[in-house]
Amino acid sequence: MRWRLAFLALCTLLLGGARDPILVPEISQHEVQVRQGFTGADLLLFGAILTPEGARAAQDYDIVVVLEGPVRSIVVREKQKVAGVWVNASSNQFRSAPSYFAIASSRPIKQIVDDKTAAIYELGLEWLQLSPIGVIDPAQQRRFSSGLVDFMQRQGLYQQNEGAVKISGQVLYQARLSLPSQVQTGTYTAETFAVYRGKVVASAITRVSVTKEGFERYVAVNAERNGLIYGLFVVIVSVGMGWIAGRLFALV
Repeated sequence: MRWRLAFLALCTLLLGGARDPILVPEISQHEVQVRQGFTGADLLLFGAILTPEGARAAQDYDIVVVLEGPVRSIVVREKQKVAGVWVNASSNQFRSAPSYFAIASSRPIKQIVDDKTAAIYELGLEWLQLSPIGVIDPAQQRRFSSGLVDFMQRQGLYQQNEGAVKISGQVLYQARLSLPSQVQTGTYTAETFAVYRGKVVASAITRVSVTKEGFERYVAVNAERNGLIYGLFVVIVSVGMGWIAGRLFALV
């Protein structure tokens, strides 16, 4: 009888210790203000890995952090050289491509999860789900998708930083991600995944808002609310600047 009770207690302890962890995420800035001369920002994403009781996690978990910006419709055009001149050839439009996508992980993604899990959770640029508009040949879709990802990477808007997540004492984790100067305003979602033996066992979300402030905000608001007046103002300013430049050159 005692042996059975001890066995049941051991099973309960083991099952309790194997319960999924809890992630407590945080971010260094919950608001990024875009002002004149904005050159970008660095965000520190950090947090803790705890048991449901709030104690230190017993297992070694891998951590993957994904920061995604507002989605938008993007048209990708393919260039073709005709008679020595580069012209637009075929094109493809994606309905909901993220304007910004950055991922950081404690190890290379292929060492953390299999391809199926990576595709489900979009863990990596290779598995980014881009929805084309209309019917398109799969090979052509892959070509346009790769072209879009490559272009956004060169702009610094798509990033993949394997090994950038640092884990301390199986409890604390941190990763740095950079926002380039041309980021789109809106709400950005930072999602953290805890992975154990190839399985996502926990996730948590925090958010950061990118907003325009100062003169940039004034221009953006007026362009949106008073489009006609704003357009006329831009035309008048352009004509005025051209006339002033012409007068100055005439005096030289």
